[in-house]
Amino acid sequence: MTLNKYSKHVTSDPSQPAARAMLHAIGLTNEDLKKPQVGIVSTGWEGNPCNMHLNDLAKEIKKGVVSQDLVGLIFHTIGVSDGISMGTSGMRFSLPSRDIIADSIETVASAQWYDALVTVVGCDKNMPGAMMALGRLDRPSIVFFGGSIAPGCHAGKDLTIISTFEALGQHIAGEIDNNELENIIQKACPGPGACGGMFTANTMSSAIEAMGMSLPMNASNPAAGPEQNEETKRIGKAIQHLLEHDITPRKIVKKASIINALRLITVLGGSTNAVLHLLAIAKSFDLKLSLKEFQEISDSTPFLADLKPSGQYVMQDLHQVGGIPAVMKLMLQHDLLDGSCLTVTGKTIEENLDEYKPLAKDQKVIYPFDKPMKPTGHLQILFGNLAEDGAVAKITGKEGEIFTGLAKIFDSEDAANKAIQNNEIKAGTVIVIRYSGPKGAPGMPEMLKPTGLLSGCGLGSDVALITDGRFSGGSHGFVVGHISPEAYCGGTIGVLVDGDKITIDAIDNKIFVHLDDNELKKRKEEWKPLHKPVTGFLRKYRNNVSSASEGCVTDNFN
Repeated sequence: MTLNKYSKHVTSDPSQPAARAMLHAIGLTNEDLKKPQVGIVSTGWEGNPCNMHLNDLAKEIKKGVVSQDLVGLIFHTIGVSDGISMGTSGMRFSLPSRDIIADSIETVASAQWYDALVTVVGCDKNMPGAMMALGRLDRPSIVFFGGSIAPGCHAGKDLTIISTFEALGQHIAGEIDNNELENIIQKACPGPGACGGMFTANTMSSAIEAMGMSLPMNASNPAAGPEQNEETKRIGKAIQHLLEHDITPRKIVKKASIINALRLITVLGGSTNAVLHLLAIAKSFDLKLSLKEFQEISDSTPFLADLKPSGQYVMQDLHQVGGIPAVMKLMLQHDLLDGSCLTVTGKTIEENLDEYKPLAKDQKVIYPFDKPMKPTGHLQILFGNLAEDGAVAKITGKEGEIFTGLAKIFDSEDAANKAIQNNEIKAGTVIVIRYSGPKGAPGMPEMLKPTGLLSGCGLGSDVALITDGRFSGGSHGFVVGHISPEAYCGGTIGVLVDGDKITIDAIDNKIFVHLDDNELKKRKEEWKPLHKPVTGFLRKYRNNVSSASEGCVTDNFN
């Protein structure tokens, strides 16, 4: 079997002397040119703790690849720090960065004719971006997640990045002073790794492990622990096996694999962002996936994990009691996992799990099936006159399941944040933040700041927040995002006014404004869009992106 079936186009074709000359220039010998080439793409960069260590990990992975008599070639793609850009106009670039990552990996691997790929990823959009590229390329590949950050600690309490926004809310409410706020800020992020709770990064790393595209235990490995260096040594042998047996992503990721991922993130209480990302990943693999399927999975899967943001533990705690394999082993025992799905080990999920221990006895991170946190899932897909194409809520049960209140309208997140900080929001309000969708913002920014402020101010359970934008995996409270159609496209959210009565019903999965059809029709006829002019990349994104209900993909041309 030819293992260099792609790279041979530039290494063995006698009509390509320039290609061979340039490869000699980087140090490859004639013997090297006969070997498969493995592209090792790092999303590493110095400006973000989630990614600051990834370039070093990529170098270690290269050593393992070379040790298997393969050629390893490192290249890079971009990253955006959600935590740093959160609450600013820079956050509009976060979700679009996912598609840049996918496009750039596809571009380099295709142009350079790499035979296999290892993607070294850290922050939220790195992972779905990498998966989208791998689905398009369909060459032997492994996703390597750089691991989770250790929790910070102050006054005997664990901290995450979410703690900083909640502390700001507490400061505004007069509950803590400047010194206490500064202590929390300085101690929240103690080193490298992705945000520690079941936020978007850990949600997606878990989903990818469940889909079989990373080695077992990868999703929960601590960024600063010895486990990461040990795993880098396993990558070379694993990628060689994939090459020798021609095991490609499309042979691994089937519809059943994605259902496995959906069930796992439901058990874990994962981020609403997973809805956008799994829709986009499914499309890149030419698999059908709809919003209604998310609801079907949620209705038949319990929520078991006491993980932040709604719970008390972080990914490091889960790792210490058995990690993702132990959770998947539990799910397999309860017929909530298809164990026959193939993985990057060349074995099935069930075969992989045979090698791992069950959850530690007396652990408290994962609740038992007979006493779940919630008997059904936290992700709720809502429809109604406020979201004809759907909306996504994250309801853990702690917030209640029905909320009715009067609307307070904001045409930007910044305006809403100022109102919260000025104590203008009262209990019983439904905060509406619109023109924040994929086209309206553009870029569909996350809104961790307002939910963090509300929680810190003590209003987390007394108000609701709905938006055509999206929420951080760290957000919690009675929040609904991804409202489609968005305001920019003429959705009902765009014609709401202050004082409109809104109901969010997570029992019957409805979200609606208490207006009759005639009044809605009249308002829509009189509606004029609020146009936020943009230039450069965001204008290109606005012109190409699909709706949130379709995953915000930019190749939506079928």
